[in-house]
Amino acid sequence: MSSFLYGNKADSGGKRRAYREVQEKVQLVKGVAGATLFSCPPGVQSMSRGIFHYGGQAVIEGVMMRGPRRVAVAVRVGEKIVLKQENYRPWAEVYPVLGWPLLRGSVVLLESLILGVRALNYSAALFAGEEGEELGAVELGVTVVVALLMATALFILLPAWAGHLVSCWMGNLGQNAVEGSVRLGVFLLYLYFIRGFQDIQRVFQYHGAEHKVINTFEEGAELTVEEATKRSPLHPGCGTAFLLVVLVLSIFIFAFLGSGPWWWRFGSRLVLLPLVAGIAYEFIRLSRYQKERMKVLILPGLWLQKLTTEEPDASQLEVAITALQAVLPASDSSSAAGGE
Repeated sequence: MSSFLYGNKADSGGKRRAYREVQEKVQLVKGVAGATLFSCPPGVQSMSRGIFHYGGQAVIEGVMMRGPRRVAVAVRVGEKIVLKQENYRPWAEVYPVLGWPLLRGSVVLLESLILGVRALNYSAALFAGEEGEELGAVELGVTVVVALLMATALFILLPAWAGHLVSCWMGNLGQNAVEGSVRLGVFLLYLYFIRGFQDIQRVFQYHGAEHKVINTFEEGAELTVEEATKRSPLHPGCGTAFLLVVLVLSIFIFAFLGSGPWWWRFGSRLVLLPLVAGIAYEFIRLSRYQKERMKVLILPGLWLQKLTTEEPDASQLEVAITALQAVLPASDSSSAAGGE
């Protein structure tokens, strides 16, 4: 079985150019928000209390799902659904230290980014007619690095610079208020901007399909299009909510750092970002167990998802169901498919 996680095929001229054209349509989205904006970050679904929380990500004309031991990508190509699946062990399982509280948040974010970019490349290749041919390891690595650099520039460098600009007129509290407002404002403007792309609307629909199918499974209903249609396209474990928590937490945490020269303001934010991501991860993780008790706290994240999800049609729900069933253990898969 060729791997959507590690595949590397030869260039094919015109097809490769078509592949790149398709990929560029969503590269802006993936470059800034990594693999979290249209996903339930894979690491957020971890084994705890004997329960595994499934999650996934919207890709081009498809959905990626991740289970306890498998990752699968289902992509609609014409009238058929192409499914690629592979065994996968989370980094925290291979190296237990990476699963420690607070540390696991940044690990999850990076792991999610790498898996998401690979799944996106696979779906883009299929959509362009390359039969699942993918970018090589070096090109994938460059994509991930560029994504991180873009995120750093937009969400750390630019807000920190804005806070530094007002240091002559404002104290530490005012500087951090400006910095936090710019960071949150850039994020919201970014979401508003990408909604104008018609191709991204399709990704939004598959994002909604992913959530509906996961909600259906978590509520114990049969995995059918009819049941999934009844569910909400919003989910508390969504990567959009995760990013919002990161941005809000950063306002409060960075406020304790005090003012200083430009290099201190930028460097301290960069160094503490893993800690912020770690705390945000624990919040999102807890919210999946305590939905009712944390209802008020998770509402902003759910509201924000209305910008990154759309109601899917039956064919898109079918794709999401196919992906989820591929990663379910045999017992869960057979019972979940009972109503098909």
